[in-house]
Amino acid sequence: MSVPVAPGRLPLLGHTVSLLRGRADFTEALREHGEIVEVDLGPVPTYFVTSARFTHQVLVTDGAKFRKGLLFERFRPYLGNGLALSEGSFHRRQRRMMQPAFTRDRIAQYAEAMVRAATDLVDTWRPGEPRVVENDMQALAVTVVGETLFSTEIGQRAIAEIRRSVFDVLRNGAVRALSPAFVARLPIPVNRKFDQAAERMRAIVLEVIESWRAEGADHGDLLSTLLLAHDEESGEGMSDQQVYDEVITLLTAGIETSAVALGWLFHELAQHPEVERRVHAEVDEVLAGRPVAFGDLPRLGYLYQVVNEVLRKYPIWILMRKAVEPVDLAGTVLPAGAEVIVSPHLVHHDPAHHPDPERFDPDRWAGDRAATLPRGAFVPFGGGARQCIGNVFAQTEIVIALATVAARWRLVQVPGTRARAKFTTAAYPVDLLMTPVPRT
Repeated sequence: MSVPVAPGRLPLLGHTVSLLRGRADFTEALREHGEIVEVDLGPVPTYFVTSARFTHQVLVTDGAKFRKGLLFERFRPYLGNGLALSEGSFHRRQRRMMQPAFTRDRIAQYAEAMVRAATDLVDTWRPGEPRVVENDMQALAVTVVGETLFSTEIGQRAIAEIRRSVFDVLRNGAVRALSPAFVARLPIPVNRKFDQAAERMRAIVLEVIESWRAEGADHGDLLSTLLLAHDEESGEGMSDQQVYDEVITLLTAGIETSAVALGWLFHELAQHPEVERRVHAEVDEVLAGRPVAFGDLPRLGYLYQVVNEVLRKYPIWILMRKAVEPVDLAGTVLPAGAEVIVSPHLVHHDPAHHPDPERFDPDRWAGDRAATLPRGAFVPFGGGARQCIGNVFAQTEIVIALATVAARWRLVQVPGTRARAKFTTAAYPVDLLMTPVPRT
């Protein structure tokens, strides 16, 4: 028989603002108040769950009892009704239609673009010439997602516009989403940058869709898959607006996760020479001097461990859900309409499941150790029916980028510089000033 869990209470709005700004000290302190903590976000009852078991219940076991919460809804004017925000039968329909774009065979095709983009990047590096690595990794993430989405000539113009605009959308959009609703209406720089960047992206993406409709050919890219998709139950395809919403969602979700993870990955390698040595040894053994290929990935087991550890240590800060009916969390009944916050960062840093959580240790993922984790203790891509559809895509991209760099270069932090985190909905790496050193 389970023991009822009574919620703690944290009534101070100022502390909640600290949470939404990504304050690790605040999110860590929440655990002291219990597995369920009621926080004050104004008139709507809001609960923060701090344990792996309740994270799993909210995201997976009782996932159908929730829809996307307040934080996501603030992005609706930009993301529309794409997978990140759609609900119910429409969400299931869209996911069915998009799933063929993320099969193993399709990802094997995308891997060619990933290898090409990573190779083109490192070809521009020069020994001893410092690089702003977070900028390089952001550009790489844009190129990979852009080239897998758009393979036509007009698609190349779209990629250039996305590279120019998408991070203005991500960063300024996050600020707007985490601020009171009236802030979005103020004529302030953060709103102007967001609106202008979002409009530029909307115009070029719709232009690509219109061009594809006129041509009607399958280019083997993600956009072709979306435009040719038909629901197996109704036989209907997607309208241009639906395709647009899904493209913008894929751009937003696909670029941010990979860019953040890749930046921190090379920072951690520079700080941990033994991990770096093992990465180089595995890459040298498996690749033997040739470029990485999709078929090599199953043999790059240690690289996957490194990637998992980066995703553990630097995940998204919070996810929000809104209960559509009462939900019973071990005796505490959350009312319909309640906002519920789960934090991948918090559960990924729970010492009960990840001992010494601030330590970067890829061996956490060796052998069967990961299988001993309770459900909900590792959720870099969410969970349940709403788990990120591009999770395998992202992991493949990150491993390929790591293998491509590690085969030729070491990245060394420039003396006198220090990386730091800038918080939005994720911890962006900033000031990753590093020098490429050839591996000879």
